[in-house]
Parts: sequence; structure tokens; C-alpha cells
Amino acid sequence: MIRSYNAKMIYNLYIFDKTGKLLFYTEWNRFKQSGMSRNEEGKLMYGMLFSLKNFVTKISPYDMKQGFLCFKTNKYALHFMETPSGLKFVLNTDISAQKVREILQQLYNNVYVNYVTRNPIHNLQDSIKSELFKSKLNSFMKQTHIYLSK
Repeated sequence: MIRSYNAKMIYNLYIFDKTGKLLFYTEWNRFKQSGMSRNEEGKLMYGMLFSLKNFVTKISPYDMKQGFLCFKTNKYALHFMETPSGLKFVLNTDISAQKVREILQQLYNNVYVNYVTRNPIHNLQDSIKSELFKSKLNSFMKQTHIYLSK
């Protein structure tokens, strides 16, 4: 497949708890796999986030009230949002994707809270296995302005 450089895509999503446990992972348009287990990849991602957050906080010449939000490479952008309770959402997208912070906030408010937090049979320390959550997440992402399927 030949991709246009102005195409906006969502590649994958990680959700971590406040201790770094990978609660959920899914992908839409991931073209290359890491070659390691999902658990190892999650630990690597969380370690990088932990290091970046510390680096940004300590090195910034400004008061970092929001902290680390995003970084870009020449191939993808990693968008980060942390909730007051310590949940961490990581969404990897094409570099041209914009207003991703708002998407992450809506994802948390409209999908995660409604279908995970309010689910009486889900323990918030456990991995997210709910098919309803997965379905609502998939529908939500496909309706965003940055979703483009491969």
C-alpha cells in the first residue's frame, strides 16, 4: 500500500495504570511489529514514558503544569495523556494528526469512564477484557477525524 503523507492514521493505543501495568492494548493500522511480547513491549513503552516525563519536568525552562504531552519522529507521533488518578493513555498516530489531546480526553470521558469505570463487574486493577469496551472504543476511534484504515 502506498500511503499519502497527508493521510492521518491511528496506529495503536496503550492504557496503563498508575503503577505501569498494561491494562489494555489495541491496534488499527500498525504496519510493523516490535518482535517482542505484548507484555515486554508494554514495559518498554512505560519505561520510556517514565523517563520522558522526568526528563521534560527537570530540563524544561518553564513550569510544566501539563508535563509531557507528545513527541514526534519522522514516521509517527506519540500522544500522551495522564488522568488525575494516574491512568496513562498513549496513542500513536501519523505525524500529521492534530487535536489528538481532545480525542484522548473524549476517549477517557466517553468510552473509558462509561464502559470500564462504571462496569460493576470490572476490577480497575485488572486488564480490560470487556468486549463492549472494545466495540465502543473501535466505533469511537473510527468516527474521529484522524482515523483512516489501511
